[in-house]
Amino acid sequence: MENLFVIIAAVVGIFIGSLLVWLFLKKNIEKRANQLLIDAKNEAEVIRKEKILQAKEKFLQLKEEHEKAIIEREKKTVEAENRIRQKESSLSQKLEEVKRNEREVEGSKKTLSSQLELLDKKKEELEKAHRKQVEQLEVISGLTAEQAKSQLVEALKAEAKTEAMASIKDIVDEAKLTASKEAKRIVVQSIQRVATEVAIENSVSVFNIENDELKGRIIGREGRNIRAIEAATGVEIIVDDTPEAIILSCFDPVRREVARLALHQLVSDGRIHPARIEEVVSKVHRQLEEEIIDTGKKTCIDLGIHGLHPELLRMVGRMKYRSSYGQNLLQHSREVANLCAIMASELGLNVKIAKRAGLLHDIGKVPDDEPELPHAILGMKLAEKYGEKPEVCNAIGAHHDEVEMTSIISPIIQVCDAISGARPGARREVVESYIQRLKDLETMGMAFPGVQKTYAIQAGRELRVIVESEKVSDQEADTISFQLAQKIQTEMTYPGQVKVTVIREKRAVNYAK
Repeated sequence: MENLFVIIAAVVGIFIGSLLVWLFLKKNIEKRANQLLIDAKNEAEVIRKEKILQAKEKFLQLKEEHEKAIIEREKKTVEAENRIRQKESSLSQKLEEVKRNEREVEGSKKTLSSQLELLDKKKEELEKAHRKQVEQLEVISGLTAEQAKSQLVEALKAEAKTEAMASIKDIVDEAKLTASKEAKRIVVQSIQRVATEVAIENSVSVFNIENDELKGRIIGREGRNIRAIEAATGVEIIVDDTPEAIILSCFDPVRREVARLALHQLVSDGRIHPARIEEVVSKVHRQLEEEIIDTGKKTCIDLGIHGLHPELLRMVGRMKYRSSYGQNLLQHSREVANLCAIMASELGLNVKIAKRAGLLHDIGKVPDDEPELPHAILGMKLAEKYGEKPEVCNAIGAHHDEVEMTSIISPIIQVCDAISGARPGARREVVESYIQRLKDLETMGMAFPGVQKTYAIQAGRELRVIVESEKVSDQEADTISFQLAQKIQTEMTYPGQVKVTVIREKRAVNYAK
């Protein structure tokens, strides 16, 4: 029981102590809270005063800036007003000057009008005096003014024409002395540097056989073998009395070569019958096509020409089996290409383009089909189709003057083509056309007034014209020579050049008896 009281007393004592502690702590907390509140109020008051001071400073700063802006604006306004005043003053001065000038112009107008009136009067007086003089001259000469004018014009025309022809002759002679010498040097040097073949080809192929017994085997029973060969190749085979030879005739040289090679293989093999003939002809045709392409490639490699279209390569190869007036077309084209390269190098032009155009200038002669076009135009279209450069295409189309020349390479191609075709031994010429050309030259010379006789000499390379001395003067002889050369150049086709010589002589003959 005593322990219980002790415990209760202890608990009560602890409670009372805790209560006293709590009361003490509460009092301290309240005191601290009041202190903190007072401190916070004081700090807030300090902050408020600082903000008020900052606001006043900001206001003063903005006010000062605003006053500065107003002062600057007023200054600009004053300057603008000053400029406007200056402009107004200058405009007023200019206006005064304009008015003064207008007054001066009005005064000068009046002066000019009076002067013009005076000039008109003087002009009328001069015209009257001129008319009186013309009438007096008409009475004295017995001619009207128009008639005298026409006679004077005709006399001046004749005199001017004579002087012009003499001047033209002097200019042409001077140009020939300077330009012809250099041109001849380049042409001669180009010809000397190119090796050419003088021999010309035949237009038919001759197939040689060992003996005449093979002729019968080639003909076959009732001619079936020869008919099969002609049907397969498109070539006419002529078997006549010529010993140990058969003639192959065809306008297409490629077909003629196929027939020749096929006959060679058939004779070597010994088996000659229609089925074997068709097989051999087909095989030879394929081999020849491959050989044509190889020939085109080899030609381009030899000449240093690269990048040709495969179809153009094939056409170059086909030139090997085509001839023009007996001259092999491939050899002619190679020769023209080399001549063009030499001339281009002498003149400082592009050698590769000149050589390329020289090789391709006659590709229009070997197309797969044959449209109704000149070979130069057709060759130009083929070159354009297969991507050749414009100057190459123009040189191909213009080498016979069928299109206008637009490149400096074009006349070089034309000259080199003429050199290759006109050199001795290069081409055969049909007798009838040769004789006709000589007759045309003489007839063309006889068409001029005062011509007595004409003679075409040196195989048509010179035309001598004899004129009557009583009807033709020396200056008119020069005119006839010039005009006849121009007419031959524009109206005729001929190899090389034609020299025109006009001869005028005066003979005085008397007899002493």
